[in-house]
Amino acid sequence: MSLQILILAVTAACCLGFGFVLQQNAAQKAPLSDFLSPRILLDLMKVPRWLGGIGLMVVGMALGAMALGQGEISLVEPLLATNLLFALMLSRRQTKQPLGRQGWTGLALLAGGVTAFIVAGQPQGGTPTDSPLRHWLIIGVMVGAALVLTTYAKRSRLSSGPALLATAAGLLYGVQDALTRVTGQRFAEGGMTEVLTSWQPFAVVALGLTGLILVQSAFETASLRMSLPALTAAQPLAGIACGVGFLGDRLRTDAGALAWEAAGLAGIVVGIIMLGTHSAMPSGAVQPRRVAPALQTP
Repeated sequence: MSLQILILAVTAACCLGFGFVLQQNAAQKAPLSDFLSPRILLDLMKVPRWLGGIGLMVVGMALGAMALGQGEISLVEPLLATNLLFALMLSRRQTKQPLGRQGWTGLALLAGGVTAFIVAGQPQGGTPTDSPLRHWLIIGVMVGAALVLTTYAKRSRLSSGPALLATAAGLLYGVQDALTRVTGQRFAEGGMTEVLTSWQPFAVVALGLTGLILVQSAFETASLRMSLPALTAAQPLAGIACGVGFLGDRLRTDAGALAWEAAGLAGIVVGIIMLGTHSAMPSGAVQPRRVAPALQTP
């Protein structure tokens, strides 16, 4: 792993983590009538803090795209998952809560899990699969799972709904990362002409906007403790599945390596859950009824 990829991915994670906190601070004041509607984006555009969060997220996604252009998605995605560490740093300044045993344990599990997966798996680039069936099957499973989760979330918007929406958004963002890498490869091969004559960049935009609506609806109806862990855990898992499934990423497959890779992924997920549910994350109590005038700059 080159130092440049490491710096790009970790800087991207920093921007994403800070951006998510600012977005949730603003989104929790949005009217519930905007739930799962594009109107939520129009309403939130009036809030400077949300715009700042979106700006940071855009910068993070751009840096992440640069990292994906230079490294395997199976390498970059675990590093991007560290965005939760930076979200917790900003949240601690707001809530004044110490890390405590849960925080330090979650930090160790997340950092150790990322290290174990990368060291054991040794992700390497390969030749993307030529099978359209395999390509569309993996994307279809991810998008289909996101659709099912969103459908169930609509029925339980204030209980398990936010976590389901965040998981759905994470799956879409993982696919978006994979297609971003494909778009970068096409640009390197044939410039903008090659990019604009393929479907991947348009899918990247569509997935990004859909994921953004899902995330803001999750942030609107619950605290970061319920939404951000699911988002942060689902994205790298989906991205790695796409990377290995059809982008040609190769991981070590001997018994010892597979065991450490599985342990690393488990550590990442458990660490994310422990950090995401930490008391330092703002509780963001949601009012049962809200109207549009309540959307004001915090």
